[in-house]
Amino acid sequence: MPANDGRPHHVTHRARARTLSACAAAVLALAAAACSATTTNTTSTVSPAPATSAAGASGPAATLTGAGSTFDAPFFDLAFAQYHQQHVGVTVRYSAVGSSAGIAAFTAQHVDFGASDVPMTAAEQAAAHGGSSVQVPVDLGAEVVVYHLPGLPRLHLTGPVVAQIFLGQITNWRDPAITALNPGVNIPSEPITVVHRSDGSGTTYIFSNYLSSVSPAWAAKVGTGKSLHWPTGTGAEGNPGVANAVAHIPFSIGYIERSYSKGPILSYAAIRNQAGHYVIPSTASIAADAAQKPDITPTNFSIVNEPGANSYPISGYSWALVYTHQPSQATGQALVNLLDWLTHAGQAYAATTSYVPLPARIQQLAHTMLQQVTGPGGTHLLS
Repeated sequence: MPANDGRPHHVTHRARARTLSACAAAVLALAAAACSATTTNTTSTVSPAPATSAAGASGPAATLTGAGSTFDAPFFDLAFAQYHQQHVGVTVRYSAVGSSAGIAAFTAQHVDFGASDVPMTAAEQAAAHGGSSVQVPVDLGAEVVVYHLPGLPRLHLTGPVVAQIFLGQITNWRDPAITALNPGVNIPSEPITVVHRSDGSGTTYIFSNYLSSVSPAWAAKVGTGKSLHWPTGTGAEGNPGVANAVAHIPFSIGYIERSYSKGPILSYAAIRNQAGHYVIPSTASIAADAAQKPDITPTNFSIVNEPGANSYPISGYSWALVYTHQPSQATGQALVNLLDWLTHAGQAYAATTSYVPLPARIQQLAHTMLQQVTGPGGTHLLS
């Protein structure tokens, strides 16, 4: 794995083709104003509150469109609705189509901003039709390893054992590698069904980045990426798709962003961290992991498997993608105002949706990134 960020490798041509087809379909759908089932439209779900202060009424009116990460969607749903209540002239429509499709839509300029759990590569940035871009950290969260084994206490799992399951090397729940970690637990002798993402996914990137960091076998055979050649299992689209599949397939296992485990109530494992402690994701354990790497950049962003007794090891940031030079003064100003609010005051809504407020240094990074954005005349939109 590369020292900085573990960029994708070992992705087959077939997997690439599937990703590109999905991205193209998503872009066309966005252009046609489809994807309504996965679009957050604050005006249709929230009764606008009257603006009672100058701050609430100020700023340009605009309808902003975004697309990408399903990892972000629960936080965005709540935060964008709250922003609309405070800024009634601004409507935000976000399509949770997956990180790869979001990057494709952003690249084609079919949306005002993209969202991805892994920043764009230099090649992806160079291909973007709107020129140079900035990547802004917007939220901090974690992924859970969920399983369908009703009636059992919380299982303990290690990264190498999880890797063996997703490699297809451990195929039964009563495998000695699992039972040894869970003494006294009556785990059924049933075949394991692996569920993974079928779309290009930043959630998959974080999960596979973690497995690559703890399992040489995984790193060599599968690697890190948004789209992978999966050795085993069945695919499902988006975090909601994986959560739904695990909820309905007995003896299955999958990985999802933490907030999705609270829809269909799903059991999730305690994961052994680098210090040898079994940890579940919480505000404290995710923050503890992030605190071990206080400075990140769009090229050095991975925080998986950080040291620390209390660190939850499958944690990560997600990023908004914004063109540096905005073609519309009004839209650009509204977008910068929204994202600056989202990465500062808007972080008050993170914990409600099982995310962790951005650390102060990361909030400052977001502000610094947004200060680079200019309007059509070259004037910076954020002081």
